[in-house]
Amino acid sequence: MIIKVDTREQKPYQFKTTSETGTIPVGDYSIAGIEDCVAIERKELNDLIGCLTTGRDRFERELYKGRALDYFALVIEASLSDIVDGNYRSNMNPKAVIQSLLAFSIRYRLPVWLCGSREYAQRITESILTKYAKGIEKKHEVIRGSRAQAQQGS
Repeated sequence: MIIKVDTREQKPYQFKTTSETGTIPVGDYSIAGIEDCVAIERKELNDLIGCLTTGRDRFERELYKGRALDYFALVIEASLSDIVDGNYRSNMNPKAVIQSLLAFSIRYRLPVWLCGSREYAQRITESILTKYAKGIEKKHEVIRGSRAQAQQGS
């Protein structure tokens, strides 16, 4: 598995897994070769708040595109406490932030991972992509095994 990092990602994570830079149709991180199946959108807290205020229309268009993927998630480099306590540069009400994230999780079938820190968000991103890749491998093993059994039976 090679993690694909979008060329527009301004602060790319450094993974233990091999990674390469390239264009991803939606999101910041994906798996090389299956970018149209899985992606992760990364947000720092202040960037997220900007996406919920002045950049909301553009952000929702991105989330809408993400719905077409098999798995698309939002990884946030902050905790729920950071949001509740208003630890961001905006007058946006913390309750409105949380309600927006809840609405997006329903409207766009979007898993939202509040990771508490950049380090943990990086680990979660790598884990999600690794688990997705292993799931694809397992699915293909089952398909190959079913085909082999069918061929032996004929």
